[in-house]
Amino acid sequence: MPVSAIDTLPEQRRPDDRPRLTELFLKGRGRDTMTPEDAATLEDSIEEVRTIPARTIVIRRDERVRHSSLLLEGVMCRYMDDRQGNRQIVAFHVPGDFVDLHGFAMRHLDHDVATLTPVRVALAGHDRLERIVASYPRLTRLLWFSTLLDAAMHREWVFRLGRLEADGRVAHLFCELHARLAMVDLVREGAFRFPVTQIDLAEAAGITPVHLNRVLRSLRERGLMTFRSGEVHILDLDMLTALADFDPSYLYGGGPTLEKQGA
Repeated sequence: MPVSAIDTLPEQRRPDDRPRLTELFLKGRGRDTMTPEDAATLEDSIEEVRTIPARTIVIRRDERVRHSSLLLEGVMCRYMDDRQGNRQIVAFHVPGDFVDLHGFAMRHLDHDVATLTPVRVALAGHDRLERIVASYPRLTRLLWFSTLLDAAMHREWVFRLGRLEADGRVAHLFCELHARLAMVDLVREGAFRFPVTQIDLAEAAGITPVHLNRVLRSLRERGLMTFRSGEVHILDLDMLTALADFDPSYLYGGGPTLEKQGA
């Protein structure tokens, strides 16, 4: 459980941060053509890049937000607590996600945002996003799409929790992670890093950690997938997809491009 609010110093950008921002956003969240001018404008909206430790609360519920975070490396989550302090993870975020872009319009959030692993995030100031909305309609549409994609994933999570049994929920979660990480080139031969705990996974799946452990063992014994030390290996994607009743169309994948200069 995260215990402290964000309190880190800005970090110097790496030389490859600017093109990496555009690349990650296009692959993870962009579904339309971006002009070189759009790309430069998006990159210029970034005020700073920060490194944040694991298990750090980045935004607290009802806290005023003045920037939005584009995740460059690591895993983050959105979660809610009940009155007893029990946490429910309502979203995982992977590189390429604009984690809290909805905060630009809402000004404060109805949930908390936290890191699950060490992360690097690029912070886009809301004053700079205001200028994008005023002057760059195509880029504004891309940013809008990013928030709509979050809504699509939330609907799928509601379906998963409401209609699937425990093994189907866990299978669906890993199918989604596989699809999303493949979009940003972080899957190699069916394997990807997702270094979270079984408690984190159990909260996202709406089951107990003990039940989650049994489900993971069952999926392993059936030859569908393994999860060990934060390393996921999808052994039979077709069977895992069938078990999960997984249809990736809600991710609206495919086709983002960056126009060539002068095109």
